[in-house]
Amino acid sequence: MSDREARLAAFDRDRAEGGRLLLAGVDEAGRGCLAGPVVAAAVILPADWVPEGLDDSKRLAPARRARLDLMIREGALAWGVFSVSAAEIDRINILQASLAAMAGAVAALAPAPDRVLVDGNRLPAWERDAEAVIGGDRHSAAVAAASILAKVARDRTMVDLDGRHPGYGFAGNKGYGSPDHLEALRRLGPCPEHRRSYRPVAETRQGRIW
Repeated sequence: MSDREARLAAFDRDRAEGGRLLLAGVDEAGRGCLAGPVVAAAVILPADWVPEGLDDSKRLAPARRARLDLMIREGALAWGVFSVSAAEIDRINILQASLAAMAGAVAALAPAPDRVLVDGNRLPAWERDAEAVIGGDRHSAAVAAASILAKVARDRTMVDLDGRHPGYGFAGNKGYGSPDHLEALRRLGPCPEHRRSYRPVAETRQGRIW
């Protein structure tokens, strides 16, 4: 186990009271995208088990994320993934959608966790023993594992949406506001998977109307 992996394990061991509690980590992917769902994952890892090479999903190459995704799904005590659609994001806003996705991912865990670590500074409205950890995917093994499952699941969704809504480059840009995506929005207008409440999408729609 590397020094980094040992630090991740020690953080979780402390929050799990030396392994007495089942500890879940929760993270989401896709908050800043212009299209597609926001996806959250929750993971309970065995005590002191850290998959080799575990890190914040944003710091990993796609191939490494895919390998770790498989390791986590096979080795975790429990994991859950939950998504909230673009239409629901427009209806309730991205913060509430992200919290709802996190709550859904935790609810899918069996066994249920005793304590939950949530990446960020906000918690879903639930009656659970939970802690918000800013930069949790850099401190907690369980949160880092959840960040990988959420990112891989969402990326695969966007590749699928690229086939259903060609022209926007979803397989490459994953719904983020890259130059090619913004150019496609100006040229094609939004598709059903775009978040109408996001300014670049709303401005494109307004420009096409006028």
